[in-house]
Amino acid sequence: MKKPESKAIFDDSDFPISLVRKTIFQGTGTDMEEAGQKPLIAIANSQTDINPGHMHLHNLAARVKDGVHAAGGLPFEFNVPAPCDGITEGHEGMRYVLAQRDLIADMIETHVRSMRYDGIVFIAGCDKIIPGMLMAAARLDLPSIFLTGGPNAWNIRYTPVMKNSVNHQSYDDLEAKLGCATAATCGSCEVMGTANTFQCLAEALGMTLPGSSNIPAFHSEKLVAARKTGKRIVGLVEEGLNARQVLTRESVLNAVMVDLAIGGSTNSTLHLPAIAHALDMELPLEVFNEYSAKIPTLTSIAPNGPHGMLEFYMAGGVQGVMKMLEEDLNTDTMTVAGGALKDVLAFAKVKDSSVIRSKDAPVSPQGGTVALFGNLAPEGSVVKQSAVVDSMKIFTGKARVFESEHDALKAVRENVIQEGDVVVIRNEGPKGGPGMPETLAVTMGLDMAGYKQVALITDGRFSGATSGPCIGHVSPEAAAGGPIALVRDGDEISINIPARSLKLHVSPDELENRRAQWKPVEREIPPGYMRRYVKWVSSAAKGAVLE
Repeated sequence: MKKPESKAIFDDSDFPISLVRKTIFQGTGTDMEEAGQKPLIAIANSQTDINPGHMHLHNLAARVKDGVHAAGGLPFEFNVPAPCDGITEGHEGMRYVLAQRDLIADMIETHVRSMRYDGIVFIAGCDKIIPGMLMAAARLDLPSIFLTGGPNAWNIRYTPVMKNSVNHQSYDDLEAKLGCATAATCGSCEVMGTANTFQCLAEALGMTLPGSSNIPAFHSEKLVAARKTGKRIVGLVEEGLNARQVLTRESVLNAVMVDLAIGGSTNSTLHLPAIAHALDMELPLEVFNEYSAKIPTLTSIAPNGPHGMLEFYMAGGVQGVMKMLEEDLNTDTMTVAGGALKDVLAFAKVKDSSVIRSKDAPVSPQGGTVALFGNLAPEGSVVKQSAVVDSMKIFTGKARVFESEHDALKAVRENVIQEGDVVVIRNEGPKGGPGMPETLAVTMGLDMAGYKQVALITDGRFSGATSGPCIGHVSPEAAAGGPIALVRDGDEISINIPARSLKLHVSPDELENRRAQWKPVEREIPPGYMRRYVKWVSSAAKGAVLE
C-alpha cells in the first residue's frame, strides 16, 4: 500500500540513525513489519470531558480506528483543545476562545508535518474547532476527511410542554425557555449556531462522507459513519486524493451559498475567509452580499424559526439543501467520496418540505447573513438578517456607548437602556478584546428584558444563535482607531439592512476633531499566547487570521 509521507520513518538510507526511529516506534507495540507496509493515519480528535459537544468523540474515534484497520491502515490518535463558548460566557475565558481556532490549526499542522502521517481524519463538533481543523487540512494538503460529532437534543423535547418548537422565543415560561437551551444528550447545541453551521459546511465543502454531518451525536448511524470514514481515509491515500483537490475556490463558494440558505451563523464571515486564507485565496465580505441577493433562506432552524437540528436531519439535512440549490452550486467540485458533487446529489432528496423549503417557497427571499458598510464600518460589519423582524431592518436611533460588554450588561440589568436606543459596545474586537469575545450575555439580557426597538452594534462578535438587530464584526475595530471608537452618546445611527448600510450621522470634520482627542483603551493582557495573538491578528473583515 502507498506510504507517501511515512516511508521516511522506515527508510534505511540514513543508517544508523534510522535505527533510532524504528526502535522508538517499536515501543508503541506496533508490528514493525506491518508499519513498514501500511499507511499511517492520524486521527485529530477534539475529545474532551468538559462539554457535551465533544464528550462522546472517543467512541467515534474508536470506530474510525476500526475502519482504518479494516481498510489496511494503521491509526494513531492525538488530541487538540475543544473550547466551549457556552461555558466561557460572562468571564475572561471568552477572550481565549476564538484565539484557539488558529492555535488548533497550528498544533495540527506542526504535529502532522513532524510525524509524517500519510492521511488524516478530523473529528470535532463545535465552534472554532471545526474551522481550525479545516484550516489545517488546507495547509497540509494531505488526504483528509472530516467526521462531525453531530447535534444534540434539547431537553424541551423530553417535556410535556413542548409545542412543535425548540425555539425559546416560542415559550413564555422560564422553565420551558431553559429547556430550549439545556443539553439533554451529547452533541453540539441543537440550534443553527456556529457549531451546526460548520458541521453543515464541512459537508458542503466536500470534506465529509455524504449525509454524515447532521446525524445526531447519539444516533447509531453516527457510529456507522465513523467506521466508514476510517475506511475511506485509507482509500484517499491510495488514490492520492489530497485536501486541496476538494477544498477549492468553487467549493468555498458552495459553502457560502449553503451557509446563506440554512440561515447559518454570522461567525461564518470569520471562519470561511480564514479557511480561504489557508488556501491562499481571499473571500471578502462583499461575496456574502453578492450571493445573499440570489440565494434564499430555505430553513427555519432556531434561532430563525421553530425547528431544531433533529428536524433538519430527518428532512434530509445539508444534502437536501444542496439538492434545492443544485442549479446554483458548482457541482463539478470533488468530494472525499471520490466523485464530483453532482454524483452525490443524484441520490439526495428533501423528505420534509416544511423544514427544507424549495427556492420557489423560501423562508426568506434572501440569504441569512449579510454585510453592512458605511462610515461606521468602512471595512464592513455583519448581521443575521434572517433573524431580524421586518420592523427593525430599517432603524435609526440614538447611540448608548459602552467601552466593554461588562459595562453594557450592567446597564441592561439596571434598566438604563431605553426603547429606540442603539447600544454600541466597543473595544471587543480581535485586538481590543482581546480575542473578539462574543456578547451573548448582552443579547440575552436585552431579549429577556423584553426590548423590541433596541439595536446592538459592536466590534466584537455574537453567538451563532443570536437573533434580532445585532450587528457585529464592525471593522476597523476601536482598538485600531476605527470610526466606532469615535461614537459618542446621543449620536444618531442609521441601520438599513436592505441597503446594506450602517451610517453614523456625524460630520467628517467633527469625527476628525474627535480623533485628535482619542486615546485607545489599554487592557492588561496576561503574559503568553494572547500577547502574541494581539500583535499578529488581522481585522475581523479578513477573518481575524494571524498574519
